[in-house]
Amino acid sequence: MELIQSFSVDHTRIVPGIFTSRVDHLGDQTVTTYDVRLKRPNREPVVDIAAMHSMEHLIATFLRNEPDWKDEVIYWGPMGCLTGFYLILKGNRAPQEIYDLLLRAFRSVEDAKEVPGTAPEQCGYCLMHNLGMAQWFAKEFADYLEANKDNEAIFIYPQTERLVTDDGQNFFDS
Repeated sequence: MELIQSFSVDHTRIVPGIFTSRVDHLGDQTVTTYDVRLKRPNREPVVDIAAMHSMEHLIATFLRNEPDWKDEVIYWGPMGCLTGFYLILKGNRAPQEIYDLLLRAFRSVEDAKEVPGTAPEQCGYCLMHNLGMAQWFAKEFADYLEANKDNEAIFIYPQTERLVTDDGQNFFDS
C-alpha cells in the first residue's frame, strides 16, 4: 500500500506554521489542502479537545463569512492528532498568500463572545466547547505567527529522508 503524502512529512522536525499539504486537480478545478499546525507533533501537549472544537466552529464561521475568501473555502477542520487544522481552498496559493487570512481568523477567536452553532440541533457534541481555552490557544498561535512571519520554516514542510535501494524500493520507518 502506498504511503499517503502527509506521512512523508518529518513530524519530528515540523514547527507550528502554515504548510501546503497537497494539491489536487479535480477535472478543471484545483484544490489545495493546507496544514495549519498549532503545535509541534510529539514534542508538546496537543490542543485541548474542547478548545479545538470551539476553534473549529469559530474559524469555520469566520472563513465562510470573509467576503474575499468565502467562495474559496471548501473545508476547515481539526487534525485527528489535535496539533492543528486542515484548510482546503479552491485554487493553489502559497502558504504565505493565506497568512493574513489565517492570522485574522485566529485573532477573531480572541474577540469572540460566544461560539456559534453550539445548540443541540446544530452540533454533534454541543457540550464539548471551551471558549476561554480556544481564545488562549488562538492567541498563542496568532502571536507565534506574527513573531515568525519572516521565518520561512513556518511555511515549508521538513521532508523525511527515506532509504531507497538501487532498484528503487522505498523503506519507511513507521
